[in-house]
Amino acid sequence: MSRTTIFVLCFVCASLLASCKQAAEEPAIDRGIAWVRTAAEFEALALQAYGNATEDLDKMIADKSWSALPWQENAEDLPPAIIADVDETVVSNVEFQVILEPPFKNAKLDAWNDANMAKPIPGAVDFYRKAQEAGVTVFFVTNRPCEPKNGMQDPCPQKSVTLQDLIEIGIDVTPETLMLANEEPEWDREKVTRRQEVAKTHRVIMLFGDDLGDFIQCSREKALDPCDTGATITSRSRDTYKFADYWGEGWYVFPNPMHGSWTTVE
Repeated sequence: MSRTTIFVLCFVCASLLASCKQAAEEPAIDRGIAWVRTAAEFEALALQAYGNATEDLDKMIADKSWSALPWQENAEDLPPAIIADVDETVVSNVEFQVILEPPFKNAKLDAWNDANMAKPIPGAVDFYRKAQEAGVTVFFVTNRPCEPKNGMQDPCPQKSVTLQDLIEIGIDVTPETLMLANEEPEWDREKVTRRQEVAKTHRVIMLFGDDLGDFIQCSREKALDPCDTGATITSRSRDTYKFADYWGEGWYVFPNPMHGSWTTVE
């Protein structure tokens, strides 16, 4: 074997060892996270959802008999409103998912959001600005929870962080139009209670979210008031078809293969 051949073989082996070492040092990214982070298809689906909503906006404002809440009645004289989730619907936290070391804790996400500039979901900022300019009030209903922190008098420090995230991406929001889980005693992670609160004063013309619970009540594994039983894969599918006419027509859902209530049901 010539010296040249030996040199080439040694070079190849050294390169392979270096590549293996680098791969061992860099943790593999979950495929769902990688898809949200890099796939143009994710961007296309988000743009599609907000594009369809933009086309529907004027029609749903004008039709005072319309509500995106199947149970809302006698709302003709109420001002129009939209209810939107925050994470993975308006604000992207995919970079947090990349660096997250399990187990997930709300405090980890809170600290990360506080330390990093928020990134919008494609199409979100333009849509919500158009809706607000058209006279629609946008309520952001998130399951980021109010949790007290040692040394802080604020009973809900997460609210200021969430307000900061929305303002950073260029969306107008007030404390009154941002509703966190546990902010009020009856506001648990079952969002229907907060949707009902908005419906007292507004005709809800659109819902936006990345989780079935952003649209349909009792879609979580754990039963929370007013749900009597927890959800299953079968019940979630049944309820999805039950409200088939709303998908893309007042209800706009965003893909999230990273996390959500779907990961816990059986």
